Amino acid sequence: MDQTSPSLLLRLRQGNSAADWNRFVELYTPVLTAWGMRAGMRPEDARDLVQDVMLTLLKKLPEFEYNPQQRFRAWLKTVLMNKWRDRMRRQAAAPVAGDAGLSGVAAESPDAEAFWERDHRQLLVRRALEMMQADFKEQTWRACWLTIVEGKPVGDVARELGITENAVYIARHRVLTHLKQELAEFIDDD
Repeated sequence: MDQTSPSLLLRLRQGNSAADWNRFVELYTPVLTAWGMRAGMRPEDARDLVQDVMLTLLKKLPEFEYNPQQRFRAWLKTVLMNKWRDRMRRQAAAPVAGDAGLSGVAAESPDAEAFWERDHRQLLVRRALEMMQADFKEQTWRACWLTIVEGKPVGDVARELGITENAVYIARHRVLTHLKQELAEFIDDD
């Protein structure tokens, strides 16, 4: 096959593939839920908010134009914040005591922006790796995991798995290349 397959965002924009939408939901539900909970929402409220966000994305993603100069994460956070604000306006008549929610996030400092970026990367990479594990043989996966995540020396991993050091490097390269392709449009390289 001589053509590179289109990115997930492009595929979502071009059609209504249930598999592509399911992949997006599987990838981003934990990220959005964590954002809501880290901002002070109760787990059930965060899950409800994520459902609202996903319904909006179902409508908006076909119109979304990926621009490498802008961040998908920032757009996604804007959608989340707008949905949260809509909920807060509807609940204004009966506020819940002690529920600060996302109210302190509106005017963010540079430190807060760095937090959102780091948090987004960590959550997304972790989720993508979990989803990708089934795409590789166990030995390939373990070689990458042991060297990258656990930080073990290549020689030790080769001996532990009964393979050559070169095989460890190749396995690590295959997994990381796949990860980079999976997340290319979701993680900014600045």
